[in-house]
Amino acid sequence: MPYIKPERRPQLDAFIEAIEPALETMEDGDLNYLISSMLWIRFQRNKGYRMINAIVGVLECVKLEFYARMARPYEEEKIVENGDII
Repeated sequence: MPYIKPERRPQLDAFIEAIEPALETMEDGDLNYLISSMLWIRFQRNKGYRMINAIVGVLECVKLEFYARMARPYEEEKIVENGDII
């Protein structure tokens, strides 16, 4: 989950702010490359099933969090705007 303790956020926020301009112009493949590269570095430091399982778990949780916080509310707006399928 992305809800880390406040004291851990400044260093990560500085990293995010540093790459934010690039994020605005990235294509989907660029973002995939960035995320994959970060995960590759982490895996290379501790190869094994436990790390694979941890990384896949992180990706699944990121997907679910994104869907719950961003995609679902967008879909709800479109249901109101365009009507439901039922």
